[in-house]
Amino acid sequence: MIDLDLASIAVLGGTGREGKGLAYRLAKAGYRILIGSRSPEKAVAVAGELTSLLGPGADVRGASNLEAARLAGLVVLTVPYAAHRETLESIREAVYGKIVVDVTVPLVPPKVTMVQMPPAGSAALEARQVLGESVSLAAAFQNISYELLLTDEQIECDVLVTGDSKATRAAVLKLVHAAGLTGWDAGPLENSLVAEGMTSILIGFNKQYGATHAGFRITGVQREEGA
Repeated sequence: MIDLDLASIAVLGGTGREGKGLAYRLAKAGYRILIGSRSPEKAVAVAGELTSLLGPGADVRGASNLEAARLAGLVVLTVPYAAHRETLESIREAVYGKIVVDVTVPLVPPKVTMVQMPPAGSAALEARQVLGESVSLAAAFQNISYELLLTDEQIECDVLVTGDSKATRAAVLKLVHAAGLTGWDAGPLENSLVAEGMTSILIGFNKQYGATHAGFRITGVQREEGA
């Protein structure tokens, strides 16, 4: 398993709202962050913004998606679903032997409040088809509102982590906790369709009830101290 205390983390699509927020939280936790984008110039600009927010001790750099994936020990994929397969195919060789965390949700505008799963069953299972067995694959962070990620506020929404092995899920849960969130081992990658589908329901809650960051929490199970 990768030692996440030493690894660099690439956040691909890191110039988007979700990716930028996750990069902020993980950089604040002390990780070296590589912001990836189809536009390296935009990635460099966002890296500069985050460094200004975090202070001179932060290690945040910008690069292309491919370069960021090559340089990092762990890759977090936060691209829109429309760019999901193309991005995966472009980084396939660069992520060989690494942990990839897929945050993608298969939202299909304009009906983003309707659960619409791809033929593979979920975006994460689609990633498995593209990347094959050469990576350790997990899915997480789908239900966290970007409204709160780029703040220091406590986020009252749990994170379901699914993955291809117990070891993969344990590694990603470490990231979840470092980001100041409560995570749960939600089992095999096939269960990713539940977390991905929940996103459409939460978007519907936001629209129906005039909220901006609806979330969910697991009840009836002993929570970790401080969670």
